[in-house]
This record gives sequence, structure tokens and C-alpha cells, in this order.
Amino acid sequence: MQLSRPVGREAASRKYDILSALMAFALAGDKHVQRQVLRIMALITTRYNWQRDELSMGQAEIARLWSVDERTVKREMARLRAQGWLVQKRQGARGRVSLHGLDLGRIMEDTKPVWPRIGEDFIARVAPAETALPASNVVPLRAVALPAADGSVWTQAQGRLMTADAAVYGAWFHPLAEAGTAEGTLMLAAPTRFHASYVMTHLHARLLAAVRATDPTLGNVVVVG
Repeated sequence: MQLSRPVGREAASRKYDILSALMAFALAGDKHVQRQVLRIMALITTRYNWQRDELSMGQAEIARLWSVDERTVKREMARLRAQGWLVQKRQGARGRVSLHGLDLGRIMEDTKPVWPRIGEDFIARVAPAETALPASNVVPLRAVALPAADGSVWTQAQGRLMTADAAVYGAWFHPLAEAGTAEGTLMLAAPTRFHASYVMTHLHARLLAAVRATDPTLGNVVVVG
């Protein structure tokens, strides 16, 4: 998702929209997601330079802000980079701290499943027209029920996807079946190659955000037909 920097006359409202998306995403997740989002929001509100897209803060200072030790900071910053929310611009060296930027487009794309919880006015402000699925692409189906809760990552992610958009869930996500995990990737099986291709091309960001909100240790989702 392309997102220009929040600068100019409408900068303040756009910053609030980004923070609102993060808050809603956290509230829809478990305690691990909530803690991770709270930590990056603390960095954004205390040290992030919106105009220059720069976050320059040493590990000791971050540890003090987060009330953790520096080992925890190192692990969490690595997770945020792997997730694509933080982008390292300069590696830290002796006498010089690391410099990071934010991939705001990636953040907004990952939080998209919870936008309806904020409201239609929010979606109208932040969602480009091309991100909306054409009505003809959503196959009308009878109402579907969630599979019985079994504690699996996929079952919990399905709940998030259905809450965010029941029509899209019924048409595209409900037919997917869990096929296992490998090296931090959740594998899902689709009924046809076309179905798998469509989900990977048009709905992968929503799918990945829901899975990450359920299990932050999973870094990717692959759908095969």
C-alpha cells in the first residue's frame, strides 16, 4: 500500500489515523500483539521525526522507555524489522546509534482488517480506491459459520477475518484449510489453483495481518491450490 508522508495541512489528522489504526489492531490482538504495538507507539510518539522519517534512539534509551532490559529491546526491534514496520537506514556503531524509518504503508496494510471497527468515515479517509475489492470479485455465498474452535492459529485467524469482513471471509477465506507450518510460515490449502492465486494476489495482506495478530512468531502465509 502506497502512503505519502503525513506532512502539510492535514498532517495532524493523518498522524492520528495511523495511530488509531495501530490502537485498534492492538485491541483486536492478544497480549503479545498489544505489548508490541504499545512499544512501537511509544517510539513514534516520543522520538519519531515524521517529516524526515527518522527514528534515532539508542538501545539503552529504548530500554528505559519500555521498562525492559537491552536484550529485550534487541529482540523486539528485530521482530519489528522482520515484520516490515521498522526499516533500518543506518546500522549502529561505536558512538553512533542505529537510524530507523517507518514503513507506514506496510503498517496500514497490516492493520486493514480492523479498520471497520474504527468506522466507515475512517476507511473513507485512509483507503485508496484501488484497495477496495470490486463487487464483482466477491462471489455471493450463503452465510457460513466459523469452524469449531480448536485453539489453532488458523481457526483464531478465521475469527478475525470474519469479523473484519464477513462477505470476503465467506467467499475466499472460509474454503482455506490449514496444511501445516514450516520455518515461520503458515501453509494453507485452497480448493483450486485459481482460488489460491486470487487470495495471494489480492488478499494476502489481510490474511497475513490476521495470522500475525494471532501468532506474532509467524512471518508469512502461503496459499497453495
